Amino acid sequence: MTQDSLRSIPSVDQALRELGASDVPRAAVVALVRRELAKIREAREPVGRDAILARLRDALADLRRSRIQPVINGSGILIHTNLGRSPLGLQVVKTLSEIAGSYNNLEYDLAAGERGGRAAYLEHNLAVLCDAQAATVVNNCAAALLLILRHFVTKDRAEVVISRGELVQIGGGFRIPDILEAGGASLREIGTTNQTSLDDYAAAIGELTAMVLKVHRSNFYMEGFVESPTTAQISALARSRGIPFVEDLGSGAMMRTEAIAGLEHEPTPADVLGQGVDLVCFSGDKLLGGPQAGIIAGDSSMIAALKKNPLFRALRCDKLILAGLQTTVDLHLNAASDAGESEVAVVELIRLPVDALLRRASALVEQLTELPLRATIGEAASQIGGGTLPRSEIPSITLDLVPTHLSLDSFSTALRAGVPPVVAYISDGRVRIDLRTVFPRQDAELAHAIRKAVEERSQEPEARSQK
Repeated sequence: MTQDSLRSIPSVDQALRELGASDVPRAAVVALVRRELAKIREAREPVGRDAILARLRDALADLRRSRIQPVINGSGILIHTNLGRSPLGLQVVKTLSEIAGSYNNLEYDLAAGERGGRAAYLEHNLAVLCDAQAATVVNNCAAALLLILRHFVTKDRAEVVISRGELVQIGGGFRIPDILEAGGASLREIGTTNQTSLDDYAAAIGELTAMVLKVHRSNFYMEGFVESPTTAQISALARSRGIPFVEDLGSGAMMRTEAIAGLEHEPTPADVLGQGVDLVCFSGDKLLGGPQAGIIAGDSSMIAALKKNPLFRALRCDKLILAGLQTTVDLHLNAASDAGESEVAVVELIRLPVDALLRRASALVEQLTELPLRATIGEAASQIGGGTLPRSEIPSITLDLVPTHLSLDSFSTALRAGVPPVVAYISDGRVRIDLRTVFPRQDAELAHAIRKAVEERSQEPEARSQK
């Protein structure tokens, strides 16, 4: 890098003045500018002043976009792990606002006027919802399984019996075997990927067995030459040998999914507990539709023992998770007792009729007629997502957009750069927005975001060159 190039690098103060005001805290912007300028100096490659400032603006924009913020989900994936899994309903949001903005009785007994238990109301209602003797909550489903393992696995009994066909990988690259090993367990793999019999379980259970674990294959399916004993059969065997039987159910379905067009049957916690499972664990932010949590339900003596484990405190949930989950569980119980429509947000989205989506799409197309793009209505199949019901698809309606003076990639990027960002997908030569995953209350914001993306990007050099 020449002396002239070095002199072209602005000072931190000069760069800050050029960048101007920002909604990012000044201390964070200063740290970012210093880091980027240091990288430029270390690279020792000729860089013009304008290029440096452009790099700083891009870095600041990337930092700003990385904040957790509301997003319009047009992907058609209802439980989208990258977009926060299940959205919370308005009643849950109201509860969170009330609890977050004031003191609360998290661990205070209002009747006795002294310190009390934690999450007693939630645990009682969870047990009712799951038709279980007892229930408790930790911060996610992997933590629930880890807590169970730490309780049952001992020095003398460390083997966990599990079918090879259930050694699955979950989100983020984490694998069931890794979690089992973190819990101190020694895996006793049985059967083959596609064939595991009851005799395999019977032969594996011995003096070293700590527990039998069944993992519901919720994020993939196998068909063809496949065999696996039922939960009831494994339960009867485990009970006859005096061995705890645990099932990781994952999805947390509380409804009869097969009653909804496009969905297959998904077992509920009550289903598997009714077949003799001692403990079941599942996620709070999948089909249950609540905040991230790991729920454990089943035998009351086992639940009580888990809560006495020192690890339980390290894995416990905070007041906001407990409050949000409490309201979500109440919504499920009210829907069940009233035989009415659920007010759980993800369930509402799943049940939206196609006719309603079509009406919304028509209204949106009308609002976009004067823009330099072609807006039409398409058909699609929404997916549940979140590692749940991998073969199920729900008929849906899409808003299909083809800008006149922009590439599809540029237009999709512009939508994500807006406020709020719009996450769409490109298919069949169109940018598509699945309205099943867009709340009706977001339609006006969506139309505004589309209009802004088209109008702003149409003024850029790339767009002008395509005219």
